[in-house]
Amino acid sequence: MTFEQDETVAASETLPLVVGIGGTIGGVSSTERALRIALDAVEKQGYRTQMFGGADMARLPLYDPKATTRTADEQAFVEAVRGASAVIIASPGYHGSISGVVKNALDLLEETARDERPYLADMPVGLIATAYGWQATGSTIAALRSIVHALRGWPTPFAAAINTQVTKFDDEGGANDPAVIEQLRLVGHQVARFAPLSEPAN
Repeated sequence: MTFEQDETVAASETLPLVVGIGGTIGGVSSTERALRIALDAVEKQGYRTQMFGGADMARLPLYDPKATTRTADEQAFVEAVRGASAVIIASPGYHGSISGVVKNALDLLEETARDERPYLADMPVGLIATAYGWQATGSTIAALRSIVHALRGWPTPFAAAINTQVTKFDDEGGANDPAVIEQLRLVGHQVARFAPLSEPAN
């Protein structure tokens, strides 16, 4: 590696990190594709991103607050959020609220309770909800906002609610509704705008 490459790597590591959390257990989903579009918008602002999709969250054991050890997957998730300046959370709407796999991942942030910056304190948090119909999108966004408030985070003003009954995503990072793409990019842009104001815990 040349000196110039060393400088480039060092500079990139100082850029704010935005962590994406979202997806479903059953493979790459509409939720995960929506989250990827928002994270791509963050990257185009020059920031780093790291995504924990459905497969990543499926490897997390059910959160046990009394456990004395954590798996490597649990540790990697917690350390990523500790090092983040912002987060984007995407959840499908299951029976009017967020999915269990997303909630389990967020419960694991209790590991940061005694950090200098606990939970999602002072972090901008973008929100995305997907559901097969409009009813669950609103209640899922409301649930996500309540959880982020409880974790001391700052939900960004705009949240993307996506009805997958009418919006279809493709494998190339697009969707059949350009307005949905713009909504997801707006989530990413708002998170990127405020990410530099948040200091990571490590």
